[in-house]
Amino acid sequence: MADLPATQANRMALADERTLMRQGHTFLDEKRVLLATETMRRLRAHQAEEAALVEALQAAAAALRAALQRHGRSGLAAQPVASPAVAPGLQAARFLGVTVLEVAPAERPDDEARVPATTAADPSPDAEACRAAFAALLAPLAALAVSAGNLERLASEYRRTERRALALENVLLPEVAQALGRIDEQLTLTDQEEAVRIRQAARTQTGSITQMG
Repeated sequence: MADLPATQANRMALADERTLMRQGHTFLDEKRVLLATETMRRLRAHQAEEAALVEALQAAAAALRAALQRHGRSGLAAQPVASPAVAPGLQAARFLGVTVLEVAPAERPDDEARVPATTAADPSPDAEACRAAFAALLAPLAALAVSAGNLERLASEYRRTERRALALENVLLPEVAQALGRIDEQLTLTDQEEAVRIRQAARTQTGSITQMG
């Protein structure tokens, strides 16, 4: 922009460009605020889900200790696993251009399609409680993983938006303002020089007419 010729056309083009840059900065600034608000909302939800998962893990560990005390390591290893769980589905949505995922309720297959659970040789409430406690970890683990991915994508978009906003605010807009100031100054000097030339030409013409008279 420093080498841009000082013309009215360039001045008007720069003024229009500055207007567009200001509008873009306003949009990016608003987007940055919305992204930060959504990220913080999801972060609080993520922390709540994480706390619930910790409690579920503690409950599963307690159930495992009780089952080990009842059956021992070998006996517990011989216990059947829980019926195959259905992985939760995912639903995708967009927030300010960012893909965010939500865990959809898992649909259980038809009874005919389910694999029957193996009958335990030494069933007990402790083994069943342990089996159920660990099976119940699938849903919160999946939700936490999805939430962490959403937070990462939102944070990445926030950083990208912030860089663009700061580039406009601290680099491009000052450059345009400086270029406009230089062009305005040169145009003013040109107008003043032109005015001086016009006055001098007028004096010269007046003097010539006087001498002729």
